[in-house]
This record gives sequence, C-alpha cells and structure tokens, in this order.
Amino acid sequence: MGIDTSGPAAFTLEVEAPKEMRELLEKHLELKRFRYQPDLQRRELTRLLGATDANVRELIGTLGYFSPTVTVELTDTPEEDADAPRKVVVKVDPGPATVIEQSEVKFVGPNAEDELGRSQRLTIEETWPLNVGEHFTQNAWGSAKSGGLKELQKRRYPLARIDHSLADVDADTNKARINVAYDPGPAYTFGPLQIEGAQRYDSVGTARIARLPEGQEYNQQSMLDAQQRLVSSGYYDSVFLTLADAPQQTESAAADDEKRKAMANEVTSPVIAKVREAKLQKWVFGVGASTDTGPRLSVDHVYNKVPGLNWRAVSKLQLDTKNPLISTQLTGLPGEDLWRWFVGGKIERAPAGDFTTNSAQLRFGRSKAEDRIERNMYLQYDFAKTQGPDAPPSASSLLGNYGWTGRYFDNQISPTSGFGFAFEVGAGTTLTPQRTPFGRATGRFLTLIPIGERDEETKRRSRLSLRASAGAIMAKKEADLPMTLMFLTGGDNTVRGYGYQKIGARADNGLVIGGRYLATGSVEWQRPITIKGNTRDFEHAVFMDAGTVGDELNHMYMRVGVGTGIRWKSPVGPIQADLAYGLQEKQLRLHLRLGFTF
Repeated sequence: MGIDTSGPAAFTLEVEAPKEMRELLEKHLELKRFRYQPDLQRRELTRLLGATDANVRELIGTLGYFSPTVTVELTDTPEEDADAPRKVVVKVDPGPATVIEQSEVKFVGPNAEDELGRSQRLTIEETWPLNVGEHFTQNAWGSAKSGGLKELQKRRYPLARIDHSLADVDADTNKARINVAYDPGPAYTFGPLQIEGAQRYDSVGTARIARLPEGQEYNQQSMLDAQQRLVSSGYYDSVFLTLADAPQQTESAAADDEKRKAMANEVTSPVIAKVREAKLQKWVFGVGASTDTGPRLSVDHVYNKVPGLNWRAVSKLQLDTKNPLISTQLTGLPGEDLWRWFVGGKIERAPAGDFTTNSAQLRFGRSKAEDRIERNMYLQYDFAKTQGPDAPPSASSLLGNYGWTGRYFDNQISPTSGFGFAFEVGAGTTLTPQRTPFGRATGRFLTLIPIGERDEETKRRSRLSLRASAGAIMAKKEADLPMTLMFLTGGDNTVRGYGYQKIGARADNGLVIGGRYLATGSVEWQRPITIKGNTRDFEHAVFMDAGTVGDELNHMYMRVGVGTGIRWKSPVGPIQADLAYGLQEKQLRLHLRLGFTF
C-alpha cells in the first residue's frame, strides 16, 4: 500500500550518509512511513525514533557494514516558512566494510563427483564471484548462491538444490566466512516427447517438429528451443514442457524432497508437452511499407489440416505497387527421418532492373530441419514474361535443386556473434522457347565477429559484420532462361545506396536487366551506443557494400555504397535504419529493415 502524501507533513526527514547508503535508507527506512501521519505527537515520534537505530543497522547490514555509528536528532521547527513542525536528522557513519576472510564452495550428495558433470562444477568454482579480500554484501552473497545453482540446473541436473549455506559475520573484526554446498541431485537424460492436450492434430508428427534430443543429457536450452519450435509451428497457441519423472510443484515440500532422494543417480525421463491447440484456420491482415517496394497490404490464410492430405497450407495475397503476388505452400508433418514433403505455387509481378516480370512458379520436394542445419531437395517449374522495350522473349524451365543452410549464431533472432553459410545447386533444362540444358549455383555467407574491449558505459562490445554472396548460371550464350532465375541486386538487404533490384546486366538497348553472374560483399562496423539512458538496445553502424551483376565475367562493373545507420533491438525484433550513398549513382537513399534473416 502506498503512503498518503496529500496532507501536511508531521516532520521532515534528512539522512546524512555516503551516497549508496543514503539512497537505500531514504527509500526503505520505516520512519518514512509516518511522515504524513495526521496528529502525530512529539511523544509518539520520540518512541518511533527509538527503533530507528536497529532499522538502520539492519538495512546497511545488507551492504556489508555491521558496526556503524548511528545518531538520530529531533528538533522543533516552529518557523512559519518551515516545511513541517519538526525535523529528524539521521546521521550514519558506516564504519569499516566487512571483508571476506574465507570462501568455500562444495558439492555433496550421490552425484557430487559425477565425472560427466565435472565441467559444470569447475565452471561454478572458477567463476565464483566472492573471493577472499573482497567486500561482502547480502546482495552479492545471494546472487553468487543462485548463480551457482542455475549453472547446475541448466544442464544435466534440473533438480539441483542448495544443501546448506552459511555466511558467518564477525562484527567485531569485520570479517566474513562464507560457504555453500550444492547437491546436484539425479542426472537426467531426455526420454521421448509426449504431447498432452492434442485432439485435432497428429501428436506424433508434431512432436517431431520439436526435435527434442531424445537419449541425450538434459539441457534447459534444448527444452526451451523445443518449446519454441512447437509454438512457432502454428499448430499450438501455447506449449509448456516439463520432465515427467521430476517432482511437481504441486507436491508438498516434504513429499518433494522424499521423492527426490528416492530417485536413482541417473534418470531417463519422458518430457511432457502440455499444449493448447490452435484453431483449424487463421486469417491475418497486414499493412506495411518498405523503402524498396513502397506501401503494402497483405492477407495471409493458414489452414492447419487440409482435408484429405492433413497437410498445413499457408497462403498469401500481397498488394503493393511494385511486387504484388499470390502464393500458397502445403507442408506435411515430419516423418521418422524428419524429412517433410511440400508443394507450393506462386504468381508474381516484380521489378527486374528497368523491366517488369510477370511470373509463375511451382515447387515440389522435401525439406529437413535440424538444430542448426536445413536441407531442401525440390523440383521447380518457372515461367516468366518480361515487359519493357526490347524485352527478352517469354521463357519457361524445369530445374532440380539441392539446398543446404547452416546457422551457427549465438542467437537466431538477434545474434551478436557466429556465422552462417548456405549454398544451392541445380540442374535442369529450359522448356520454351527452346530446350537447352543449364545449371545454376548460389552461395552466401555472413559472420559476426566481436572486436575490442567492452564499452565502459554499455558493457557491450563492438563487432564486425562481414557478408558475401555469389551466383552463376551455366548455359549456352543463346539460351533464353526465365528472368526469375537470373540475378539482380541492390536494396535494403544487398547493396545499400541503390534501388531495389537496380544493379544488373545491360540489355542491347542499355537498360538494366537480370544477368548470369552475381557477386556482392559488405563490411559493417557495429558499436553499442546509449540513447536517453538506454545502454542495452541501440547500436550505431558504418558500412560499405559492393555488388556487381553481368552476363560475362570480364564485363562486370562493381557498384559501391557507403553509409551509416542505427540499430534498435525492439520488442518485435531488430530494426535497422540506414542512410546510404551510391558512389556510382551519386544518390542518397534511406533503407529500413525489420528482423534478422539468413
């Protein structure tokens, strides 16, 4: 309950102490509660002041000061301009700080010497923050104990607990002897994932989406990742994962402890996913804008169980001035080998340099997603009709593709380090206007490298972002290929400082058109900054992008863009705003992007 400050103050309160201590006392002193007590008499106030000494000692004891000198003064202030009829001054001389004389971390219980948990024990011991000679505080003591416990619980030992702990403080010598003993408890291994609450969707198939590493040792992050995959699958509105054989929070503390002690040193436990299923169908309406394609209206429809197939269908209608499209993709649930069948189609109009291409595409194949690696094998049909002066003829093709993507970032949503690599190779034939075999290959790479020391204010490090991509089409010079298979670059995600898909080869009339070879690269320096006191969520970047597209390797001309920008780690994902100058185009452009993708 808050303090009513609407009436006149019964007394003013002043604290004289070092800054950190003064802020603590001004916020938490019991005496503060009675400042606006109506009709508070001097006799009652004097009685309250008698308890202030003990209250002060208790509060500053949390900061490691156990032998302070506390003086409390009460004076009348009858002057007309006084804020209150009385004034209370609390003076505190904290005395010497308590110093850690002995610090000990131990492990007890049946798994105290478990060889497979040795690395966790070493991590706790080596990173233990309270060393001999350091200042002792209750906050640091509590944080150190919970930090060690979390290190045990996050991997292999989910039921780890503090067996006993003691902070023995000698106020006469200002010395503290601290010790804590952790009991790791039983070592857990993941058993099979079992879904509870499933009625509409195949629980065996959706469980495979989670990719919980059955047979491997318990890992808290693996549980969270599996939970997130189930939520992101679209089949469930909520998912909560628990170990089936672990004591439950609903049990009494005594029963919980007895069950824990009765367990073997090693336990293989099934994992229970308690779910609430999503609706069979969902519509999503969206409005957006992009510096590449302008304003956008979109309608998405999800059908989680297509009749007859029981596959999931995701359809999209997008309306904008440059890139309208309609698409759908049906995806099956993973099989025992984790491969999934899919089929999809798309009709689209998109800019192609100085031309516009109307296209249709069909795909049929299989995909497999693992922890860091995705694989795709599919057959693709393309038809494209290019519009514009002296545009190339309409063309169609059939192409077999294999794609591989590896993501090794520290965070898949907003990474600060790591790398990603992807390639795709294909072979096929044109169908119209003539039949000609051809091959197509692409590759891309991104790495984030932390550099330098941590910034003094933000406690974060700068990093270097290096990005590169390349592509090539191997075909006879006279072969007519669908424009959607050709290469173009430029825009928010490629070469900033240039328009979307505006870097390409040159047609006979000098206009920009898709080419057979592509190469791009980018160097970006990202450093943390503080904006309005926020030290966590903003970064400044300077960058240089370069890219080229052509039909002949000896006739390719590099386009370069340089610029600067701001990054914001927003609640919906990272937002990027860049101002870039195209050196060859001699034009300044604003580029906006939401989210991280690779």
